[in-house]
Amino acid sequence: MPRMALGLAYDGSPWQGWQTQPHRQTVQDTLEAALASFAGGGSLATVCAGRTDTGVHAAMQVVHLDTDLARRPESWVRGVNAFLPPSIAVQWAQAVPDTFHARFSARSRTYVYLLWRGRVRPPLWAGRAGWCFQPLDIAAMRQAARALLGEHDFSSFRSSQCQARHPVRTLHQLDIVERGPFLVFTLRANAFLHHMVRNLIGALLQVGQGREPAAWMAAVLAVRDRRQAAPTFAPDGLYLSAIEYPAEFQLNEADGGPRLLSPFTFT
Repeated sequence: MPRMALGLAYDGSPWQGWQTQPHRQTVQDTLEAALASFAGGGSLATVCAGRTDTGVHAAMQVVHLDTDLARRPESWVRGVNAFLPPSIAVQWAQAVPDTFHARFSARSRTYVYLLWRGRVRPPLWAGRAGWCFQPLDIAAMRQAARALLGEHDFSSFRSSQCQARHPVRTLHQLDIVERGPFLVFTLRANAFLHHMVRNLIGALLQVGQGREPAAWMAAVLAVRDRRQAAPTFAPDGLYLSAIEYPAEFQLNEADGGPRLLSPFTFT
């Protein structure tokens, strides 16, 4: 059966995460209902590159589905979007071989966390950016971040509800950039554990606020104990930003495929 890949963007604020739930207030449930309406009935199951939690956004999520429905890529985009609410939109569609898998074919995922720094919470960014009113030592945070790069057991930053088979991940990038009142964290890894990004942000803020020294990060990583790390930070400013695939699928912009990075970017 032919396989289609779709690039999806969504505001996670109104939804209870990506994954289907009995109450059906999720991005996956809403997308699959729109796909069924577009296809004229019947169900079309989707598989995503990475499941996002309640309140987490996606500048670029990638899904695949199997269907005999023959439509041009632009028809998929416009047709499915006609049945979606304003907070969710298909960005592109592309036919892919049946060897493509949105999750297992991915080489890396990139998340961006957007943090507002200010004395007063920003109402225009409510639900779309995290907030910290304390002064932050950015140099100390960058020093602490260097201890996280590479392949590690990230058990200290893993949710107790994580269903991953093992806690070892390779963190390729962790950049911290100042953009006016915003602090922008960019994290790229082969894959992420449940709550891993938000737990890392929480730990970095502990260092930035002077509650822990920069060397504390390496110690927490080594102890492999979630109880020794910082609280999980808010989901508001977290965006799934990009997925990288092997060149053979032509899904990366450099390979002539659709643009996977949204115009929404702060780096």
